[in-house]
Amino acid sequence: MKLVPAVSCLFMATLFAACQSSEKSETSKADFRLITLDPGHFHSALVQKTMYEGVDSTVHVYAPDGPDVQLHLDKIEGYNTRADNPTHWKESVYKGADFLDKMLAEKSGNVVVMAGNNRLKTDYIQKTIGAGFNVLADKPMVISASNFDQLKESFATAEKNKVLLYDIMTERYEISTMLQRAFSRQPEVFGTLEKGTPDKPAVTKESVHHFYKNVSGSILTRPAWFMDVAQQGEGIVDVTTHLVDLVQWECFPDQTIDYQKDISLTSARRWTTDMSLNQFKAITKQNAFPDYLKKDVVKDSILRVYSNGEINYRLRGVHAKVSVTWAYKAPEGAGDTHYSIMRGTKANLIIRQGAEQNYKPTLYIEPIAGSKDTDIALKAVLPKIQQEFPGVDVKKITSGWEVIIPEKYKEGHEAHFGRVAQKYIDYLKAGKMPAWEVPNMIAKYYTTTQALELAKGERAK
Repeated sequence: MKLVPAVSCLFMATLFAACQSSEKSETSKADFRLITLDPGHFHSALVQKTMYEGVDSTVHVYAPDGPDVQLHLDKIEGYNTRADNPTHWKESVYKGADFLDKMLAEKSGNVVVMAGNNRLKTDYIQKTIGAGFNVLADKPMVISASNFDQLKESFATAEKNKVLLYDIMTERYEISTMLQRAFSRQPEVFGTLEKGTPDKPAVTKESVHHFYKNVSGSILTRPAWFMDVAQQGEGIVDVTTHLVDLVQWECFPDQTIDYQKDISLTSARRWTTDMSLNQFKAITKQNAFPDYLKKDVVKDSILRVYSNGEINYRLRGVHAKVSVTWAYKAPEGAGDTHYSIMRGTKANLIIRQGAEQNYKPTLYIEPIAGSKDTDIALKAVLPKIQQEFPGVDVKKITSGWEVIIPEKYKEGHEAHFGRVAQKYIDYLKAGKMPAWEVPNMIAKYYTTTQALELAKGERAK
């Protein structure tokens, strides 16, 4: 029998202690531990398309058993196994009817990510915030005026419990929108924001989306309930959340909106997108409409979805219009599109994304009639813009100027989820958000939920 020299024992003990110390150090770096609650929308997976410093690589998932959670896990596995910059998430999954109670009791993390059934989400938020978790929720946080006060109470509880409740506003990270906002803050070029009229709003934002779409390299399978507005929410309270947020964020940057004083709705309307049973099958992989959708089916085979909406309103006296339209499938080479105009006293800032722009969002600066010396003003302000966005330039065209945006800024919608999550993590590290964020989220959801009530009322007349 060989005796191990004392020095070797000492070395091994030191090495073991060092390894333990390293493991503890790695764990201590993970200030935030993610939980995914009932992931029914692909946005819950997109939050994990990248890794984050200070976030534990183990994510606890709590969900009812079924196809929704499996689709979510398949997407995470796809990110973990991709060739280019793979992630290394480890999913610890609990599946059962009592998933919510289980999550609240086990407290296996401190940040809950929610993206799924919107009818349930407001209740999930209230219970999760009440139990002392931070919450990063996909939009919309609420889809009906009857639950608006419940969301307001959740924000008050979050402040009391010293946790942060935040929604995923990806469109703030679209480069053309960021530059529209930046140029609107240059009075030499833009002037000041017009007040507009109901017929000619100062700000218009229009968004076109598609049920049939490619996400992360494959055709997206949507849950059947996504087409049920009682569960997903009507278009006027869903995608318009982004548009209302951008109106506030661009027109009154870093300012607090008081929903009781600053918002006045003028009109709202809603209409359906019709979908055949074959089209429904292609995106859900289901052979028949479930019972809960039969209320919206006509002629036995046409599903009518209230996915489209328009809101006309005044925000601090500025007339704004936002609208969302859902088509079944985009034209070849196209995807979701966005149109936006901000009208200034000296120039209009317009984002177009049509065939002429190869379906890529493009920002234009178009001087209004009578404006002089815009070229001189642009030369003066461009260095300020380039300080924040190096490489951005302008090119003279017939109608004014096209803003030239380097490719490095054109990340795409999926990458924006990582940007939002990182911003939220920064807020968590600081222990607070900017003072305007919470009141402006409340103002945003007041606008959308009240617009739905108005649209339903006008339709009934």
